[in-house]
Amino acid sequence: MGNIHSTAIIEEGAKIGANVTIGAFTVIGSKVIIGDGTTVGSHTLIDGCTTIGKDNKIFSHAVLGTIPQDLKFNGEETELIIGDNNTIREHTLINTGTSGGGYKTIIGNGCLLMGHVHIGHDCILADNIVVANSCAIAGHVEIDDNVVVGGMSAIHQFCKIGESSMVGGGSILVQDIPPFCICEGNRAVLRSLNINGLRRRFKDRSDIDAIKKTYKEIFESGFSITDVANEILQKSDNKYAKQLAQAVADTKRGIPFIRKER
Repeated sequence: MGNIHSTAIIEEGAKIGANVTIGAFTVIGSKVIIGDGTTVGSHTLIDGCTTIGKDNKIFSHAVLGTIPQDLKFNGEETELIIGDNNTIREHTLINTGTSGGGYKTIIGNGCLLMGHVHIGHDCILADNIVVANSCAIAGHVEIDDNVVVGGMSAIHQFCKIGESSMVGGGSILVQDIPPFCICEGNRAVLRSLNINGLRRRFKDRSDIDAIKKTYKEIFESGFSITDVANEILQKSDNKYAKQLAQAVADTKRGIPFIRKER
């Protein structure tokens, strides 16, 4: 069973894996599943239909799997699903999903959620994401792999953030951010490509060059970004350039950028 403190409350029905550590005065609800090797700090609440994978580190006073902060929620059974090898720091709050968003909030693998982070209902976070201290991520937000969200940022509901992008600290993001980009500000706008991230990600310089060319064509030509993106989807043979263009073509909330004069 692992190392479970004598003051922890594990409700009947909870499933606790091998080598799990649960700290003092922590409460685990009856529908919770915790995978092997996970550590849960003291004074933590894990409730609802919450499934947590292997080798996660959950620090004290985190609250996971409580009902969504959504006035439309009517008591339906919804889920929180957390993958493997995540670090969830102190006072982080993650709610379950709603019937209007697929019934699930999902956190992938290898993520770092720093202290006082809130992940709202129906959010989908992929893998290797860093969300720094005191960020508020509203419901239905989708964040792709390898994204970094700077501290004290707020992300509006239904926004999408593409892979390997960065949101600068203290930003207020109300629109979508394509992959490989940096945004910051209140309201946040695109500032550049995430060049350091691209250099870490891609060994083939031609991929970086293709992404740079695509970014410049879409956001610096002065033409309609949707029209340019659709043209790139037709003519480009680089999958990452197409990925950037596809995000622009598909956006529902729009892309925040400063238009340059032609």
